[in-house]
Amino acid sequence: MLKSRMRLVLVTVLLLSGAVRSFADSFPPATKEAEAKLIAVLKSDAGHKEKVDACRQLAVIGTKDAVAPLAALLGDEKLSHMARYGLEPIPDPAVDEALRDALGKVKGGPLVGVIGSIGVRRDAKAVGALAKMLNKPDREVARAAARALGSIANQAATKVLQLCLPRAPAANKLAICEGLFRCAEAHVAKGRRDLAIEVYDQLRELDAPHQVRGGALRGAILTRGEDGVALLREHLRSDDYILFSAACQTALEMPGSEVTEALTAELDDLGPDNQILVLRTLGKRADPAALPALFALARSGKKSIRLEAIRALPQIGDASAVPVLVQLLQDTDREIAQAAQESLAALPGEETDAVVMAMLDSRDASQQFTAIQLMGRRRMTTASGALLKTARSANRGVRSAAIKMVGELGSPAQLPALLDMLMDLRTSEDLDAARQALSNLCAKTDDPQSCVKKLAGALDKAGPAQKAILFRVLAGTGGFDALQAVCTWVGDSNPQVHAAAIRALSSWKDADAAPILLRLAKKVSSPSDKALCLRGYLGYAARPDLPANERLSMCQQAVELIERNDEKKLLLGALGSIESPKALDLIVPHLNEPEVRQEAGMAVVTVAEKLLKRRNASKFPPQLIEPLEKVVKVTGNDDLSRRAKRLLRQAKSKAGKK
Repeated sequence: MLKSRMRLVLVTVLLLSGAVRSFADSFPPATKEAEAKLIAVLKSDAGHKEKVDACRQLAVIGTKDAVAPLAALLGDEKLSHMARYGLEPIPDPAVDEALRDALGKVKGGPLVGVIGSIGVRRDAKAVGALAKMLNKPDREVARAAARALGSIANQAATKVLQLCLPRAPAANKLAICEGLFRCAEAHVAKGRRDLAIEVYDQLRELDAPHQVRGGALRGAILTRGEDGVALLREHLRSDDYILFSAACQTALEMPGSEVTEALTAELDDLGPDNQILVLRTLGKRADPAALPALFALARSGKKSIRLEAIRALPQIGDASAVPVLVQLLQDTDREIAQAAQESLAALPGEETDAVVMAMLDSRDASQQFTAIQLMGRRRMTTASGALLKTARSANRGVRSAAIKMVGELGSPAQLPALLDMLMDLRTSEDLDAARQALSNLCAKTDDPQSCVKKLAGALDKAGPAQKAILFRVLAGTGGFDALQAVCTWVGDSNPQVHAAAIRALSSWKDADAAPILLRLAKKVSSPSDKALCLRGYLGYAARPDLPANERLSMCQQAVELIERNDEKKLLLGALGSIESPKALDLIVPHLNEPEVRQEAGMAVVTVAEKLLKRRNASKFPPQLIEPLEKVVKVTGNDDLSRRAKRLLRQAKSKAGKK
């Protein structure tokens, strides 16, 4: 498999390297002669594709000589785009001159494209011409000019956009704002912070869409640096929710406790919705300076605010939150207590683990139970020893929860101690908890047979109820030794042990127990034991993971043992799951028995449906027609009759019969 993958990788690399060479080879060498040939193509009557290819190649090797021929195509609706594609990478100033010259000559789509190319090249000399374009009646042209000025982003371009903004048509304002945002970002990048602040302040005062005002406020705050905190405070008091939420969002990008103080200082005076947004912001900032304010809001006040404050605490991750959350576990409001428990589970750190351990040592059963839940949520694997001790608690709920948690958090090393404890367990809740724990521990081992040995070794000293638990764990572990251990107890004189062993064989991890159940069904004298064995055996015969022929053989071997109607129904259920026409031979006779006719008819229909869906369905109709006709004849169930008739029509059609 590894060699195959290596070959595949090698072939892929070779193919890709060939593709790269092929792509590179499609361009001529960068020589004057090659450029001249491409220019000649542009000037000739060559077809569209040839000229497109020439533009594409000139983008790679073109010089000043190619500028004029490419510029000549800027007004061509079909070739303008590719002409600009060829021009934009050429470093010569002649390109900028050609593009500026084209502004007064081309129109429509080509003009919009030329303006875009000027923006790409950031031609400062084009600012005046672009300023005139802002007043063009063609909206696309005006918008393109605004964006190009934003790309040029010098002081002149910025001033043009600032002056144009107040009197621009509403339809063009968003493009002008976009241009100004670009200018402001460029000014910040070049250290011209005052110019950027001037732009942002203008934009945030506009009656504009929320993204403009919110983005402008963000820029205005961040560009001011430390002085931006005052502006942040101002808008945390804003009645305009757009600006308020923009201020909160911006606070996430600002470091320092001064920002945290600004957020917490406004909390008490805000409405509930705004308080919630600030609390979420404080949680995401994860600054411990926010904790006193969060503690106060978590302890009292409106429920929605308390919940939000509690949920913010684990995001900050400070151990000082532990006592507060522990106190809130006892809150009379169940939702508050649950939120505190979830936050405590999510709060990282050894100090939190220590508090949970202390809760487990408490004499308060409710605290112990909560501690066990928290241990599971926090995956406190080191607590297994303490849980084993708590598993002997006098409180039934605490005891069962601790036993289960040993299985979740413990390792196979805890298996002997848990087996010793099992011998003293009496209630069904405790026994089931022990079963789950033992199964979990055995599932974690790299050596299942070592677990089997320990489980089997405990059987001799186990009582009937404990044996039943051990049998079930052995059934889930599987293997020859486990099977042998359970079989040893099948003939036990204690009816509870005897029945538990058979049930374990019926639920075995794999089908290895099936032959044993069949032999038992043939030799037991008790009808109930026989029914128990057959039920388990036919359960294996119905398992879809086994081959159809094997399952059919199992059913054939069971036929001679089937006597009661409930046993016949189990057999028919298994046969109905087998995609084989031979299964019908065992099903059809039961259509004559009123007590199981419904189940037999359902089995026939189920098998027929599966066979008629197979790719080789045409070979089965002769074997399906008669059983389906009989179902139609004897069934009293309308739905089953309709299904059988539909399948019968399909079978006859495939068989060429009417």
